[in-house]
Amino acid sequence: MSDRGTSSRKTAGAPAAAGSPLRISEAALADAARTVAGVRRRGGRRALAVGLGLAVAAFAVFAVTLSVGDMLIPVGDVLATLFGGGDAGSQFVVLELRLPRALLAVLAGAGFGMAGAVFQTVLRNPLASPDVIGISSGASAAAVLASMVFAASGLVLSASALIGALVAGVAIYVLAWRKGVVGARLVLIGLGVGFGLNSLVWYLMSRSEVSTAQNALLWLTGSLNGRSWNQVWPQLIALAVLLPLTFTAARTLRALQLGDDAASGLGARAERSRLALLACGVGLAGVSTAAAGPVAFVAFVAAPVARMLLPGRGAVLPHAALAGALLVLLADFAAQHALPGTQLPVGIVTSVVGAPYLLWLLARANRVGRGG
Repeated sequence: MSDRGTSSRKTAGAPAAAGSPLRISEAALADAARTVAGVRRRGGRRALAVGLGLAVAAFAVFAVTLSVGDMLIPVGDVLATLFGGGDAGSQFVVLELRLPRALLAVLAGAGFGMAGAVFQTVLRNPLASPDVIGISSGASAAAVLASMVFAASGLVLSASALIGALVAGVAIYVLAWRKGVVGARLVLIGLGVGFGLNSLVWYLMSRSEVSTAQNALLWLTGSLNGRSWNQVWPQLIALAVLLPLTFTAARTLRALQLGDDAASGLGARAERSRLALLACGVGLAGVSTAAAGPVAFVAFVAAPVARMLLPGRGAVLPHAALAGALLVLLADFAAQHALPGTQLPVGIVTSVVGAPYLLWLLARANRVGRGG
């Protein structure tokens, strides 16, 4: 065998020597492509399985919520009633009393969950959720102001909360702008704006009548008590508009996660894309707060739960929405039945879950040297 043939085989099969051009065989490239494709398929199957699992769990809790109450209705009868069957009593209890509340829990939870995922992913900060950085505080301040000054209620109160969230979001973005927006700066400014708005809320409550302050406090806690179809339809229509817009804007999310320079190199307009995503997140948080009040910690917790189930999958927006819906359904079921004869605001239950998680996150950040 000639020296030339031996040299050729060494060049093709062994790593290139220092100073020589790197040569990769077509077989190695094909193997790498097959490996990447296999990883993507496995990741896609896992994402589908997790999504179906969250959806099935949410539907199960949804059905149990419609079944359990002062009048116990078997789940089979509940399903029959939802599809047009059942007697008159079951139809009234399920369709008029329980279904609007359960649907609103799903819609508000999905809105909060996706809003939290958008903020935390775009700003690359686990503390960046609407209820932490002042968006929900803006909705609360506007709602309390409208109810106490103009005696607003119903849809007018919800519209006031939505406008307050949008105004707070714009103010935070403008204050955080320094030739662009950095996640840490926006979070800190949002915290400051949130504290200021909360002070305004408590000042207004201290100047109001006792009965008015009590109603405002119930709304500020986040509650689904007494909700009807009047709150469901606006939330459903708003999400039907906002969810497609969010998914469309999220096409540039992977590029933004690489940093502004890399995103620009990939053809994405980083600041415009970030602004569009943050606007969608503010809208989702605003309409959900308008429908159910500022339900604490749902936006904060839902996205990390989804990412824990799907590590390395990025924003996981649909999974965060499903996790948020499941969390609010579970919390509202506990709020209705934890204490016999008493219906608690759902925000109390979500706070019991979310506050320890916030403390754990802060302790973990300090332990690994990121807490400042």
